[in-house]
Amino acid sequence: MKILAVHPSALMYTKVFLRLEPLGLELVAGAARDAGHDVRIIDLQVEKHKDYWKLLHDFKPDAVCFSGSYLANIPEIIDLCRATRLHYPTVFQFIGGHSVSFIARDVLSLSEGAVNCILKGEGDASIGTLLKAVEDGTDILDVPGVVTMEGEGPPPTFVKSLDDIRPARDLLRHRNKYFIGTLDPAASIEFARGCPWDCTFCSAWTFYGRSYRTASPQVIADELEAIKEPGIFIVDDVAFVHEEHGMAIANEIKKRGIKKEYYLETRADVLLRNKEVFKVWSEIGLSYIFIGLEAVDEEGLKQFRKRVSLDKNFEALEYARSLGLIVAINIIADPSWDRSRFEAVRQWCLEIPEIVNISVTTPYPGTEIWHKEARRLTTRDYRLFDIQHAVLPTKLPLPEFYEELVKTQQVLNTKHMGWQALKDTAGIAGRLLLKGQTNFVKMLWKFNSVFNPKLQLADHMRKARYLMPIQPDVVKSIDRKDLYVHGPGGRKTRALDDDTEQFVDKTRMGEDA
Repeated sequence: MKILAVHPSALMYTKVFLRLEPLGLELVAGAARDAGHDVRIIDLQVEKHKDYWKLLHDFKPDAVCFSGSYLANIPEIIDLCRATRLHYPTVFQFIGGHSVSFIARDVLSLSEGAVNCILKGEGDASIGTLLKAVEDGTDILDVPGVVTMEGEGPPPTFVKSLDDIRPARDLLRHRNKYFIGTLDPAASIEFARGCPWDCTFCSAWTFYGRSYRTASPQVIADELEAIKEPGIFIVDDVAFVHEEHGMAIANEIKKRGIKKEYYLETRADVLLRNKEVFKVWSEIGLSYIFIGLEAVDEEGLKQFRKRVSLDKNFEALEYARSLGLIVAINIIADPSWDRSRFEAVRQWCLEIPEIVNISVTTPYPGTEIWHKEARRLTTRDYRLFDIQHAVLPTKLPLPEFYEELVKTQQVLNTKHMGWQALKDTAGIAGRLLLKGQTNFVKMLWKFNSVFNPKLQLADHMRKARYLMPIQPDVVKSIDRKDLYVHGPGGRKTRALDDDTEQFVDKTRMGEDA
């Protein structure tokens, strides 16, 4: 069969600070190709809808697969599916990915028959089985993870090994368009999959059933050697949870003489526990590190169920600085913030050297916050669920909330973008421009055209074609097992030694799973 894999357009945040290659879709495409199918990829982050229609016309696929990893992309995906069904009525269309896995029936209903099925869970595990069923004309409800309006198949399964499926990087048509910070161009790579923690605002653990699986250092090094881009974004939800695994990868990289520049995300407590790993990585090319602090007070940390003290957070920042790393942190702005709270956060951001990103508390399906707050939503427009819009009632009038939010986000703009950033990175920018890489330089002046309180407020006024269903009354108790896409398999699904497993248990606050 001929398969077209589609990644939807960029979201608000990714129009400025980064644009990452669609690694998840490349992994699904790789699995489909390994199963004997002819596959193409189009990424609408860097291409236009007209390119999609031209590829459909020229390639004439038997099936089209859409990546539904982000809630805000759902309307665009449904529009494309409905239009594709109109012009190519025999094409089999399905959607997979993180967000759509939690709302499969809702999306199918909104598509009004344009979407044949949703593939829940890890798409690279089941896509071969699904395409074989479509090709043979057998019942797709026998395929793990499949959901249709008629029913649901067996529970989704994991790939047998992260070493088995390699991303089809060669199918991406504009590899020079992907970057993060000064890593331009940058490729993405997966060292581990899943997260053993259980933060209330996050759905990584509910998607993967609190599992944590790793790829072998040798396979990771093979992939790094094959990647042409000098910059590497490590996509793991929490990098180097397992000290031995992180060190083994570093040793393999040193042994082979691989020269890359790396960006990763981790937790403050993991950084402090595995200091030697991060020190070694700083010596082999780690330049950027992102730490999700989420809050700057103990009450906020408790709300998000992050059992990391403020002292530990600040100690982690200090240690990262000592390694010469460029540190970015995330703070979650709560709708209950008033002007004085925003001002206090702004002053804090100005006093530290780190890059500070401000996102907005957003209940997502699959998170505990969703089940507690969904009935309070002030909008049901999928497009606003991008962590840059307020979807819960704000203490301040909404126009004032956005004014304060953007004013706070301007801390990042003032400190790290525009002429100041160009001054600080003149040598890097010059080298990038000489190589024809303009992503980083262009983004330095994009902030004000994207992050604008009037534009954000206007987004609420747009007519929504697709609305989330009205949520039932909030239940006081949540059965955590009902949150999962991949059911929890317990200790055996986590590639951690006993000491690390105990460390995880001490730094999370949920029930055992």
